[in-house]
This record gives sequence, structure tokens and C-alpha cells, in this order.
Amino acid sequence: MTRMLIVGPPGAGKGTQASRITATYGIPDISTGDIFRENIKNETPLGVQVKNIVDAGDYVPDSLTNELITNRLMEDDARNGFLLDGYPRTPEQVHYLDALLQSNDQKLDAVIQLVADQDEIVSRLTKRAQEQGRADDSEEAIRHRQQVYLRETSPLVDVYRDRGLLVEVDGLGNVDEVAERIKSALSARGIMPVAERDESVA
Repeated sequence: MTRMLIVGPPGAGKGTQASRITATYGIPDISTGDIFRENIKNETPLGVQVKNIVDAGDYVPDSLTNELITNRLMEDDARNGFLLDGYPRTPEQVHYLDALLQSNDQKLDAVIQLVADQDEIVSRLTKRAQEQGRADDSEEAIRHRQQVYLRETSPLVDVYRDRGLLVEVDGLGNVDEVAERIKSALSARGIMPVAERDESVA
């Protein structure tokens, strides 16, 4: 039963590492972006609501995001753990998640933060944008997204650092190296991969 969050700046390879983590620890990767898209695609009542808000160019309110997350965490595959990606994003969402987990006698085990030098990320993303011919991904736009991330995420990272839940991992390097760093850092906290847990039980 492993319950974790993953945070990291755009371009730090969060999505790639999230899929590695979920395979290693046998838990679902729960991304708010994916949940929004799934609900919109299936035209659920919540999806319709989200689509109207997004189409109008507005920010999806906490109450709606919280509701979507609550529904997702009640699904069978998330009962024994999960990796949340993209949530919580605001202090209000942190409090909501605390209360939600507490009501089910659950708690977070760790918050993985992928740390990466901003100039290195900007350089990586700018190069990728040029290769893919994405003119809208200018260096200025990329730097702006980095600043927004830092502004929005810093207060949340501080909360989890104060609680002793933060696991900082260098996000630069090849995919396997970063995945190994995450695994080592979690093992140091007693959070073991599924295969190793199974061996200890056998």
C-alpha cells in the first residue's frame, strides 16, 4: 500500500518517471490531466462541466478538481495505493486531500520531487521544440511555464518538506538513471518495489 505524489517542473520527465514508478510499485498513475480528458471524452456530467470551463479559458475550480479526484481514488485499483500527478496544486487542495485520506484511515507515504536546473530544462525543451517544429514553444514561453510552476508549487513543496515527506531526486540524466535514483531514495525510506515486497513475504 504505497500512496505518493510526484511533482517536477515541465520538461523534467515527470510523465515518463510516473509510468516507471507505477510499474515498479504496482500502483495506478493518477494524472488530473488524464482524468479531465477521460471525463470530457466520455461526456460525463463532470466532464461536460469541465469542458465548458476549459472552453471558456477559465481555471477549473478546486471544488470540481477535488470531486474528480475523490471519484478516481474510490475506484478499486486505487484502494491499495496510487501515484498522484498534477494534484494537489493549491493549498486548498492539499487540505482537501489530507481530509479525504484521513476519512479512509490513509496517509501519504512520500512526495517525490524531481529537481532540475532551470537553464538545463529550458535548453532541453527549446531544442525539442525546434526539432518538432513547434514555433509556439519559444524560450520565453518555456521560461514563463517554469516560473508559473515554481510560483504555484513552491508553497506545496514546503508543506510536504515540513512534514518530512519530501523525497528530492535529481531529475537530470537518462531515464534509467533517474528511475534508479527514485527507487534508491524510496527504498531508503522503507518503500519497497512490488517484486521485493513479494520476495520478503515468500
